[in-house]
Amino acid sequence: MKIVAFLLLILGLTAFGPKPKLSNVKLGSGLTVGVPAGFAPLPDDGIAVKYPSPRKPLAVYSNPSGRVDYSVAVRPTTFESMDYGVLLKIYKSSIQRLYTKVDFLKEDIRTVNGRDFVYFEFVSTVSDSRRTGNQLAPIKRYQAVQYAIQGQQMYVFTFVAPADEQAQWQPTAQAVMNAISLK
Repeated sequence: MKIVAFLLLILGLTAFGPKPKLSNVKLGSGLTVGVPAGFAPLPDDGIAVKYPSPRKPLAVYSNPSGRVDYSVAVRPTTFESMDYGVLLKIYKSSIQRLYTKVDFLKEDIRTVNGRDFVYFEFVSTVSDSRRTGNQLAPIKRYQAVQYAIQGQQMYVFTFVAPADEQAQWQPTAQAVMNAISLK
């Protein structure tokens, strides 16, 4: 009973905490995102090093330490918005295959600024599976990811922070995901 009372007290105190400060940034026709205060855009060479991929993200913003990122990617898709129920299952399975372990905190289809999104919030773990004596410590990350379809394009919004900083960054990640305007 004491634990429940303590948890309710903590929840009550954090519910009235300061809201994360965001700056609205227009990334293209009909796309505006909220970028956390203090985050700066990564230059193209920084994106290439941190996110090596044949399809460069539309934008990546990083905090001053470079440990926390918010990225926006666009890729072609043949899915339509009415397929969100199927996409939720497909992307959950894909996320589970990418990492050694995934602890889902939230997964749903939700509406933000009049637009539906497939939403995941989770803590991922990647473990070193080499059988040598010099194994590396597992890498754990807190992530919030949202997917939206606009025409023939899939928009992917990703917020990533070290798992040991989840309590600090979770309100910011949620604010960022609630600030997306895609028309």
